[in-house]
Amino acid sequence: MSSLQALCSGLPLRPLPENRGRQAGVPHAPVRTPGLSLAEKQLALRNALRYFPADVQELLAPEFAQELQLYGHIYMYRFCPDIEMRAYPVEQYPCQTKAAAAIMHMIMNNLDPAVAQFPQELVTYGGNGQVFSNWAQFWLTMFYLSKMTEEQTLVMYSGHPLGLFPSSCSAPRLVITNGMVIPNYSSRMEYEKLFALGVTMYGQMTAGSYCYIGPQGIVHGTVLTVLNAARRYLGIEDLAGKVFVTSGLGGMSGAQAKAAVIVGCIGVIAEVDKAALEKRHKQGWLMEVTDSLDRCIQRLRVLQLGLQQAPGWAGLPAALGLCVLSYLVDLAPLGEGRCPAPSGFSRPLPGAPVLLLCPSREARKRKEVLSLGYHGNVVALWERLVHELDTTGECLVDLGSDQTSCHNPFNGGYYPVQLSFTEAQSLMASNPAVFKDLVQESLRRQVSAINRLAKEKFFFWDYGNAFLLEAQRAGADVEKKGAGRTEFRYPSYVQHIMGDIFSQGFGPFRWVCTSGDPQDLAVTDELATSVLEEAIANGVKASVKLQYMDNIRWIREAARHQLVVGSQARILYSDQKGRVAIAVAINQAIACRRIKAPVVLSRDHHDVSGTDSPFRETSNIYDGSAFCADMAVQNFVGDACRGATWVALHNGGGVGWGEVINGGFGLVLDGTPEAEQRARLMLSWDVSNGVARRCWSGNQKAYEIICQTMQENSSLVVTLPHEVEDERVLQQALQL
Repeated sequence: MSSLQALCSGLPLRPLPENRGRQAGVPHAPVRTPGLSLAEKQLALRNALRYFPADVQELLAPEFAQELQLYGHIYMYRFCPDIEMRAYPVEQYPCQTKAAAAIMHMIMNNLDPAVAQFPQELVTYGGNGQVFSNWAQFWLTMFYLSKMTEEQTLVMYSGHPLGLFPSSCSAPRLVITNGMVIPNYSSRMEYEKLFALGVTMYGQMTAGSYCYIGPQGIVHGTVLTVLNAARRYLGIEDLAGKVFVTSGLGGMSGAQAKAAVIVGCIGVIAEVDKAALEKRHKQGWLMEVTDSLDRCIQRLRVLQLGLQQAPGWAGLPAALGLCVLSYLVDLAPLGEGRCPAPSGFSRPLPGAPVLLLCPSREARKRKEVLSLGYHGNVVALWERLVHELDTTGECLVDLGSDQTSCHNPFNGGYYPVQLSFTEAQSLMASNPAVFKDLVQESLRRQVSAINRLAKEKFFFWDYGNAFLLEAQRAGADVEKKGAGRTEFRYPSYVQHIMGDIFSQGFGPFRWVCTSGDPQDLAVTDELATSVLEEAIANGVKASVKLQYMDNIRWIREAARHQLVVGSQARILYSDQKGRVAIAVAINQAIACRRIKAPVVLSRDHHDVSGTDSPFRETSNIYDGSAFCADMAVQNFVGDACRGATWVALHNGGGVGWGEVINGGFGLVLDGTPEAEQRARLMLSWDVSNGVARRCWSGNQKAYEIICQTMQENSSLVVTLPHEVEDERVLQQALQL
């Protein structure tokens, strides 16, 4: 077992570590099919071997070549560290700077098997969101960070540590770029080759920027999305008894199960990968699991006359407010506090209480809170819901979306309904063209089913995963007549639900307590709640108050539902004022030792200013600039100039390679006045940049917010748009 000291000592070469290959019993990334020529295979091998001195190349070359042949990429499994990969308390890292230790903490969290989707392939989430391209890069990065001083900056090229370069104490300690491929060559086909060659990398968003905090982040986003969808589509605040159907229980999508419970609805989530489903069930995020469509439908319909616990089982805490595991059973078999699991349901975990249900009336009328995992293809689930509608006249679903990794549909992001999970993985590697045809047929079937349900009182939205974009490319009926390029039959969640939130400067702000102590996180929760409550007491607009109240509720629910996976982190949606005030409060708490170690501030790239993505973050920008990336690039540069500890700029993320430019940052608070000043400057820019851009595009809410911000800060001067008040001016001019 390696130590952190050994991990920071450079590549282990003498002796070489044992080649243990792929570890059994953990999820692995799908086989990639880059289609390299012989010359390109030689180049990929040469590129991998340049990390190693000549005396070990002869030994390593055959195994690297075998990895390329078997898996489509050289991951260097031999160098996967023999250490418990997790975010260690920051003081345990052998570093010369606090910033470097904080970055190490964040990197190891991204690779923690409890957090990462495919840890041995260095994939954090999204099916292909890489932290590094290979394990040699990990070792070298940890080595450089351990040696780095306040007068150096580590430069990262798509996972590759280019080296430490002289800089200044005010410069970022780390600058990351991922996937910066020349636009004419930024296609999926080219990407597969370039990744196999080891020269570029898809960092998703927070995978390659070392800022992922586990599924908590997307839990919060999903909670807000579903709450605001209910307000917009159903006209309700209380989701009790409403059914939300979706798919995906992976690194990001797994959050949907917990979000359904927090908002108080009935969530049914389909997942083809049994390992992912079981992970969420063991985590307690899925309350029930079944592989039976009949059982899914029955569960939506059946309700309890009453609840009775089997003898010998401890009572559930009243505050839990949810059913841990529900079975439809006859009371006769009960004995000694045990009951058998009926066909289609998983058995209870040891020591878990079991609630017994007696069929009576429909579950939706009972308004039960439930997260039900269906082990199967979501297309089959949608089609079964259509069958129920056509045969009974009853629509069993109210809200729907999709969180498959459709940004990567032909390499494991979307599995066709015609094949089992294992059959699909085999065909994906052996015949990619046929696999692609089946995926596109499956997308057409899924859209057809959704379209039928949408004729009833059912509402569907695209979750920004490129589902509707890929469905359109597959020939599915998603066209919206007379619409622009970024609009489909169903809206993106940004267009209808989250876009106005971004325009007001609200987005996914987060922090990580590098001490690893839950008590530090509890202190930050208390500080954030106090900041928001004080802001409300001082008077804010009704729309802002609503968002603050949602966040106060979220913080309380997050602690109650134990959402921390990996590092001690918290996320909430905040505006510019809230972010700055929370940062200042946390920094002061570090200064007075109420918080024991530095805190890393960050955010999702999916934010007000961080991402230019015409089919997601900027899909509600209608002045033609949705396809331009100036905002994200300027944000990356501006954060670096104003005090960020590290910055990252990525091609791809969310919607997919070549579809997005996005960036993020990390800012270390250490309790010093300098840290507070950096936070004030950088966080203000990080929000105002995007609000100003959205204002210029014609968004009225952004206009109001940026005008208010200029009144509060005389140093901020933004160009404001003038509307064309008379449309006849345009018409007459174009007739000339």
